Amino acid sequence: MSDADLLNRHIAGDPHAFSEIVKRHRDRMWAVALRTLGDPDEAADAVQDAFVSAYRKAESFRGEAAVTTWLHRIVVNACLDRMRRKSVRPVADDELIEAAERDTPVPDQTTEREVSMEVSSALKLLPADQRAALVLVDMMGYSVEDAAHVLQVPSGTVKSRCARGRAKLVPILSHLRNRSDLSRVSSAKGAELRDG
Repeated sequence: MSDADLLNRHIAGDPHAFSEIVKRHRDRMWAVALRTLGDPDEAADAVQDAFVSAYRKAESFRGEAAVTTWLHRIVVNACLDRMRRKSVRPVADDELIEAAERDTPVPDQTTEREVSMEVSSALKLLPADQRAALVLVDMMGYSVEDAAHVLQVPSGTVKSRCARGRAKLVPILSHLRNRSDLSRVSSAKGAELRDG
């Protein structure tokens, strides 16, 4: 059954349909929130807020985009709202490692984990709009057009936010470019950091 079918069944009163949508997409939504906020507790709260909002506003889904795009938009907006309302507390390195191990089990790659933590720390230095664009495009692998749809801005705005964000990250992360010990990079386009 497709996501759209499940959403329609939820709107029609099926008490189990929305929980299936949550099961299908919670991990990816968690990844977006964690990468955007950098704080596991804040990310969990943002995802919870987003799913509650999606549950309540399901009838507003117009079907112009995929259900996942609609959910991503709600999660990103929940993250941006949290960032606007209060500044997110700095996350200790051990919290990020613990969250990564708990939610995205990967082989023990100390170097990759260090790089991931450095990138996460650097992302926190960016304004929220640039961070959200970079997370969607460079870390989650969304096309500029899909990211624009999620963020509800023109494609050119996403491109400029990404360009400005990358320009700010280059001096902070330039030491990662020539590291020979990086065999692979976790993010969809993260190889750009290594390969220049």
